[in-house]
Amino acid sequence: MVLSIIKIGGNVIDNPDKLDAFLKQFAEIPSPKILVHGGGKLATKLSAQLGIETHMVDGRRITDKATLDLVTMVYAGLINKQIVAKLQALDCNAIGLSGADANIIPAHKRLPTPIDFGFVGDIVPDEINIAAITTLLQSGITPVFCALTHDSKGSMLNSNADSIASALAQSLSALFEVHLVYCFELPGVMKDIEDSASLITDITPIIYNQLRADGIISKGMIPKIDNAFAAIRKGVKCVIIKSSDNLANNIGTTIHL
Repeated sequence: MVLSIIKIGGNVIDNPDKLDAFLKQFAEIPSPKILVHGGGKLATKLSAQLGIETHMVDGRRITDKATLDLVTMVYAGLINKQIVAKLQALDCNAIGLSGADANIIPAHKRLPTPIDFGFVGDIVPDEINIAAITTLLQSGITPVFCALTHDSKGSMLNSNADSIASALAQSLSALFEVHLVYCFELPGVMKDIEDSASLITDITPIIYNQLRADGIISKGMIPKIDNAFAAIRKGVKCVIIKSSDNLANNIGTTIHL
């Protein structure tokens, strides 16, 4: 059975019209499905309004205690529940979750060397509670995960949404034919984001290394593609990076080994 795991992020969440159009397409997917969402842009905006300075390294947020409290409210609260409410209106019976709920995604707080990322969690796919996820899917309920995990010691942890989607895909590939889709506002990985004809349709490890060396792939795209390769190596059937506007087609950047 095919399981679609779709991560949505970028400017789509900040654009009500784009988000509504994407969720309509997502709700129409007939197979079991999981949605993973980020929310970094809104978190960054609210951080500035509250005087909490944002620090990023290679597309990853450094999370101190104040930032952790903020992203917990934004990711697990505002964004997650808005998405779930919209899906219910589209007759998609969804449930909003963080990794702490039902102990679905425990994580390990990242070691402070060489960079101290603070309250950031790294996920081991084998530790994901796939029994809880399978129970929801078999009940016709669509899980909607925000970008938060927990350390099993009482603390939430900020985890990259791309990493969560990849880890879920890896763990569930033992039970399903998993299709992992990273959706954002562009047609895929671009040589020039201003030129729609510059779409890179296929990326292998060799091509990826060259694109990084040339500075074409940088910042937040780095963890996205790293996670895509991790998923493919662990048995995920296919991984594609594409626009949220056309969820039903296969136009985008496909990741290959």
